[in-house]
Amino acid sequence: MTQTTEPASATAARTPSARRASRVHRAWFVAAVTFVTITGAAAFRSLPGLLIDPLHQEFGWSRGTIGAAVSINLALYGLTAPFAAALMDRFGIRRVVAAALTVIAVGSGLTVWMTAAWQLWLCWGLLVGLGTGSMALAFAATVTNRWFTARRGLVTGILTAASASGQLIFLPFLSWTVQSHGWRPAAVTVSLAALAVVPFVWLLLRDHPADVGVKPYGAEEFVPKPEPVPGAARRTLAVLSSAVRTGPFWLLAGTFAICGASTNGLVQTHFVPAAHDHGMPITAAASLLAVIGVFDVAGTIASGWFTDRFEPRRLLAVYYALRGVSLLFLPMLLAPSVRPPMIFFIVFYGLDWVATVPPTLALCREHYGEDSAIVFGWVLASHQVGAALVAYLGGLARDVFGSYDVVWYASGALCAAAALMALVIRRRPTVLSPAAV
Repeated sequence: MTQTTEPASATAARTPSARRASRVHRAWFVAAVTFVTITGAAAFRSLPGLLIDPLHQEFGWSRGTIGAAVSINLALYGLTAPFAAALMDRFGIRRVVAAALTVIAVGSGLTVWMTAAWQLWLCWGLLVGLGTGSMALAFAATVTNRWFTARRGLVTGILTAASASGQLIFLPFLSWTVQSHGWRPAAVTVSLAALAVVPFVWLLLRDHPADVGVKPYGAEEFVPKPEPVPGAARRTLAVLSSAVRTGPFWLLAGTFAICGASTNGLVQTHFVPAAHDHGMPITAAASLLAVIGVFDVAGTIASGWFTDRFEPRRLLAVYYALRGVSLLFLPMLLAPSVRPPMIFFIVFYGLDWVATVPPTLALCREHYGEDSAIVFGWVLASHQVGAALVAYLGGLARDVFGSYDVVWYASGALCAAAALMALVIRRRPTVLSPAAV
């Protein structure tokens, strides 16, 4: 009797991976857990701008002193990110993220007992900064790179929007808490929110598609899980050493530094006190900042969709130019009450808030390949250094000039420079030297 050889495709159709392919791919569940994790951790990102006036009134600290703590936090948020990306390659995503959330909870909780400015710098600046740095966009980049081959721009946009979602959820509640009960219950809320996410990360997040026997979403072939990469710090510095020899790195780092200066450093930190200077209640100003988060979600997801279809350089140029124009008009819109022009600014600016992330990450992938998550971590470090400088300088300008106007105008001009820098990033991929491998 003649035996017939079953086609390989028929055999493959009965494999576990093929059966799973007919359902919702596991990568989307991992993305969902990542989204919830970043959303929960975003509570701590909502608080600094609300603390400036209460801490100034209770302790007599200058806005520059308080802004310095926020600057340390923002700088470490960026500088920790590339090392966290390498640590995820060494120890796994779950361990690094769970540890980071615990550090955030400890740092925020300890601020309840502080009595001196150096304790604010230690708890909110150092501890929370280190924790947030490990929860930075490099986390989203690592998940996207490992679990997705197709739809990377869209997934990047969705995960980036998670931070805005957290701002939307927590900011109104935290502003009410600060105004009604003081800043200490708000700090405790941040601590509990970070701790609440840890079980979700530990039980539901997986490090690599191979852990559950599936291919990355959109991949043609199964990808084995790589061996842990030793020497995380050495590898991170080696990638930086090679990247700094390339022009695209400096242009991406420069534009992203301006991005951080004009968002986290300026608007997220100083919008509420600036609006309060013009007679607007803190709760109303915080609600406007939360509304920015609503449109940030839509704008970032849309930007991810655009990034899959259009040239990232041109998208960046458009985003920075539009942001700069909006900031130049802001000083004329601040008033004791919320008027239609301010609502238009909130919508317009919100759509642009972190729309720069998907095209920036796409350019990192295009130029730096497998090392793109670490390179993006260093680019993100420049983002946070820019944010840290403006968080401090914004408070200092308010102390010196009695107004934030000069900071709004300067940021608008910087955004125009970033638009020009984005256009000159060359399209030819850059190959890092073997030292970075």
